[in-house]
Amino acid sequence: MKIEVLGTGCAKCKKTKEIVEQVITELGISAEIMKVEDMNIALGYGVMITPAVVIDGDVKIVGKVPTVEKIKEWLTKK
Repeated sequence: MKIEVLGTGCAKCKKTKEIVEQVITELGISAEIMKVEDMNIALGYGVMITPAVVIDGDVKIVGKVPTVEKIKEWLTKK
């Protein structure tokens, strides 16, 4: 599983990555987590506001920090 956290390095982007890492650890899931700061890549996904989370190429959330519960929901539906 590939999880991309899109963002420029702002506090919300850092918090999003922290939460994603926390959930991955809690669930014991094997995943590649990437912090993507290149806005051209974000634009390629149609993302114009960060933070955003992309799981296996599927944009899950844009413009806000997701909750732990929401991330767990995304990851357990795989």
